[in-house]
Amino acid sequence: MKRILLLAATAALMLTGCSSETSNTAAADGVSFDEVLSTRRSIRSYDASKTISESEVREILLATQDAPSWANDQPSKYYVAMSPEKIAAIQELIGEGNKKNVQGAPVLIVSTYEKSKSGFFGGNAINEVGDGWGAYDNGLSNAYFILKARAMGFDTLIMGMRDSDGLRSLLGIPSDEAIMAVISLGYRAGEPRMPVHRDLDEIVKFY
Repeated sequence: MKRILLLAATAALMLTGCSSETSNTAAADGVSFDEVLSTRRSIRSYDASKTISESEVREILLATQDAPSWANDQPSKYYVAMSPEKIAAIQELIGEGNKKNVQGAPVLIVSTYEKSKSGFFGGNAINEVGDGWGAYDNGLSNAYFILKARAMGFDTLIMGMRDSDGLRSLLGIPSDEAIMAVISLGYRAGEPRMPVHRDLDEIVKFY
């Protein structure tokens, strides 16, 4: 009974239809949503012996479509590199540090959002945040991505250091999309340390 409740809670919280019979996922093994949150880490060392299928990547990306966005504008786009050639090319565009961090990751994904969409009405910005709302929505979408990935037993690293012009040329990304991040997807090689978090009272005020 406990296993069934955990599966139901995870499915509801992640807003996905993960099947315990067909999906090789951590969620299918009974991991709770709190465990997904507590075990997710920014992974900088990947097990190169393990691969991820296109169908598994599609399952993760389907989860991002449940992420909230301004007026349901859904501005986020994803460019998925799985071939060795494209992965190697992207690695040259994310800096030497990140290139080293993602060695062995079988998937690299470029995350973008359509400009002048979220936060706009009739071509005009609704408030002073402007295209910041597109970035906000993209961040929400990416959060769903990394949490769904972790629920399936995978690991990720979101990287902001990247050559946007190079990525745009390499992947044919339109000029009306803002390039946000490159996300690695794979299996962790070893357990990362727990980071130190700020005290809750430093970041929260109750009124």
